[in-house]
Amino acid sequence: MNFGQPSAGAPKAALEAARRVMGNDPLGYWESQQLRERLAAHYAETYGVTVEPERILLTAGASAALVTVFMALFRPGDRVAVVRPGYPAYRNSLLALGLVPVEIDCTHSPGYRPTPEQLAALDPAPAGFILASPANPTGAMVGKEELAAFARVCRERGIQLISDEIYHGITFGERAVSALECDPDIVVVNSFSKLYRMPGWRLGWMVLPQRYVSPIHSYLINLFLTPSALAQHVALAAMDQREDLEHWVGIYARNRLRLIEGLAGMGIGGIAPPDGAFYLYADIGHLTNDSLQFCMRAVDEIGVALAPGIDFDPVDGHRYLRLSYAISPEEVERAIELLGGWLPGYRP
Repeated sequence: MNFGQPSAGAPKAALEAARRVMGNDPLGYWESQQLRERLAAHYAETYGVTVEPERILLTAGASAALVTVFMALFRPGDRVAVVRPGYPAYRNSLLALGLVPVEIDCTHSPGYRPTPEQLAALDPAPAGFILASPANPTGAMVGKEELAAFARVCRERGIQLISDEIYHGITFGERAVSALECDPDIVVVNSFSKLYRMPGWRLGWMVLPQRYVSPIHSYLINLFLTPSALAQHVALAAMDQREDLEHWVGIYARNRLRLIEGLAGMGIGGIAPPDGAFYLYADIGHLTNDSLQFCMRAVDEIGVALAPGIDFDPVDGHRYLRLSYAISPEEVERAIELLGGWLPGYRP
């Protein structure tokens, strides 16, 4: 329950496509125009927006997309706003590239959601803002009205908005809104790792304003060449396995409710039910002030791997945990059983 990845593999039909391709394709450097066109159709079908295939760049996972965008659009010393708690690689990648992460504290905000007012209050205005919806580790999702307000603040203040939509398709109520529904001038990053259950295949994509396509593609080719040819074939097949994909989202939905219920029975309550993704972000401040030690002991003593909150929030994360429920219902039950027997005797 530590790693942010689905435990089930890619859809069966997608794996069958991989087997067919491996016997008939040399699998050299390649960028699939067919996959770009299928992704463009996905934006029309899902969000009602028109995206030209030429604005879509395929990448070696969302991580490669983010690093490339940071390098191409910002210069050392630029300030880039991120949400706290949030995905640690944003902060770490920015720092590694000589950029300055500026954290918007959402620890005590309703549902851990940032507000356009918080972004507007940053002085001076940052060069960029990374917004994930649904978010890691909280599952918080921003609605269309709020997303449009963020886009408006970014336009008015000259901030480049980067929308991380890697958990789109995994929601438990309303569908996620793409930033492209609010403004075509936004950089969107996505991946086949979450909904399509292909984390090890390392394939993602970006949707870019036309003026960014050529320079960012130059960065991609020089840094990473092209993404896996085999993964591109598999992704094309996976996109049409709607019944399979929805089946697993249903499993995550049931795991979400069962885990919230199970944790509440152990005295870990007050969890903001996530709108999407497949994580619970839980306050364990009544048990410990050292979430890292708590997680190390849990895996050593009962074999339950959890993610310490300090990964996502270096200020307040010492009292939080992230639990991934992208696992089987049987594993969720086993985790509840093990934690329920262990916590009553836990001493920091």
